Amino acid sequence: MSLLKAINSPADVKALEPNQLSELAQELRERIIETTAIQGGHIGPNLGVVELTIALHRVFDTLKDRITFDVSHQGYAHKLLTGRNNAQFDQLRQSEGYCGFLARSESPHDAFGAGHAGTALSAALGMAAARDLKGSDESVIALCGDAAFTCGITMEALNNVAATTKKFIIILNDNKWSISKNVGAISQYFNELITNPIYNKLNDDFEAFLQKVPGGSSIRNFGSKWKKETKDFFVSSSSLFETYNIRYIGPVDGHDITKLTRYLEFAKQSEKPVLLHVITTKGKGYTQAIENPERFHGASPFDPATGKGLKKSSTIPKYQDCFGQSITLLARRNPNIVGITAAMPSGTGLDTLKAELPKQFFDVGIAEEHAAIFAAGLATAGLHPVCAIYSTFLQRAYDPIIHDIALQNLPVLFCLDRAGLSPNDGPTHHGLFDIAYLRCIPNVVVMAASDEDQLADMLLTGTEHPGPAFLRYPRGEATGCEVKAIPQAISIGQSKRVLKIGAIDIWSIGTMLQDAKILAEKLADIGIPAGLVDARFVKPIDRDALLDAAHQCKLIVTLEDHVLTGGFGSAVLETLHSAAVNCPVERLAWPDTFIDHGSSVADLRQQHGLAPHQIFERIRNRYQKLL
Repeated sequence: MSLLKAINSPADVKALEPNQLSELAQELRERIIETTAIQGGHIGPNLGVVELTIALHRVFDTLKDRITFDVSHQGYAHKLLTGRNNAQFDQLRQSEGYCGFLARSESPHDAFGAGHAGTALSAALGMAAARDLKGSDESVIALCGDAAFTCGITMEALNNVAATTKKFIIILNDNKWSISKNVGAISQYFNELITNPIYNKLNDDFEAFLQKVPGGSSIRNFGSKWKKETKDFFVSSSSLFETYNIRYIGPVDGHDITKLTRYLEFAKQSEKPVLLHVITTKGKGYTQAIENPERFHGASPFDPATGKGLKKSSTIPKYQDCFGQSITLLARRNPNIVGITAAMPSGTGLDTLKAELPKQFFDVGIAEEHAAIFAAGLATAGLHPVCAIYSTFLQRAYDPIIHDIALQNLPVLFCLDRAGLSPNDGPTHHGLFDIAYLRCIPNVVVMAASDEDQLADMLLTGTEHPGPAFLRYPRGEATGCEVKAIPQAISIGQSKRVLKIGAIDIWSIGTMLQDAKILAEKLADIGIPAGLVDARFVKPIDRDALLDAAHQCKLIVTLEDHVLTGGFGSAVLETLHSAAVNCPVERLAWPDTFIDHGSSVADLRQQHGLAPHQIFERIRNRYQKLL
């Protein structure tokens, strides 16, 4: 009989006998692999924390105690142990299924929702402070990956732990990976802790001590003596965490449930903040994920027997790969061009630059703020940095963009991958706000590529521009168009007319051009002549071309893969208003709400009235009302 099928809540996990836990771990892994093989998802991170998740639910009560998961892309086992082993888990990351991350709206067992790195420690510390103010006694635990400690937010929170609370548990889940291999001094420091013979000897001694007091009540009875009795098990002078007045314990085998439970019980009774350093293997239990940790960090559907993707291979490259090839071509011709990534060389396509021109490549870890200011420093020294950062993650660098780059008018090009929807990942990963948060900043140029050839041209344009520039493009396959051997720069702010002005003039930005062409054809089929413009630039907008169109047509339609508020359509309205031109405008964009996860872009567009046939009906009705 399946143990996992009998688990309806964490209480059922606590009721299991210790000798049943390894079987439960195996069943959890099988369930995760089975589901992600069909739906895709974060495989490696979830397989790595199965035993740790079981131990957490053995020791703590997630309806009372608060556990925050950094990024929360390692929460699948937690979902399965908290009443979500059902048909909705079968549809994980799809329109009818559970979110791929933790979400407060999904379950009372999810203390904090997330999708970006570096949030768990600050959120948990806030929960601990609230507990102390209210006088309650719940435990608060922050589960952080080692890569999260490269985030400035995590280090800022770490600095405040001891000054804020006394009872607090940090679990450092150390697997040496974020998405790609971890970089920097923090990663090296953790590695030294793991291999340090002094720490390992002390930890073995501490393990022997814990075996003498295995139960929570025994530790509690040990009372205030624990500090004195355990002081020799720690090396305060050499521990980063001890300087923050946080008790370091570890390293601990993250796949030994008995040992983990014992350490967690001890940490639960501590009256001083504790950091438990747990060593895990990303992808444990699935050989293909262990051997290919980067590919199986977040994978598309695959054959579980072989690990090979189920999608038919396509000859059409992804936008990220087009970017990587184009920026490498430009950097080869211009040694002043350097690429910067925040821990995502393969996700952004900069791994191509890294492989061919490593001296012109920088990976700063999960530190978008630092990436931006680092780029500003490079720019002051005569280089032209290209920061490739997902649109949703660039939000974290907003102040440096304004204060350190735009204010000083420095030549930094930001390439916003995943601009638009990231359907399976949901609201934490959709790139729907960048136009609004960028076009209000002085000195900046904001571009959006309609295909991969234009992407290459805009990369050249951005690297030749003497000030800050931003280039947005979506996730997934490009159009398959032919790309010129040598890119050509585009005049800043110049749109491109595709179809001559008609009764309706459609202004499209970015890859919405394909939908705009469909709309124009359908309107022509019913006798409504429609012009079409590939706007190319949000800022500066092509004011002359727009005003010319407004004086000739009856209706302007704007199409963008961005939120309606403050987007490209808003820029069109503002331009017409400033010129006192009264031309009706119909704006087509995402509504003023957080768009949920879904099975596909097409599915989400259908849900929000943005499918091609829905757009056509809306424009036809609006035009008829103007007659």
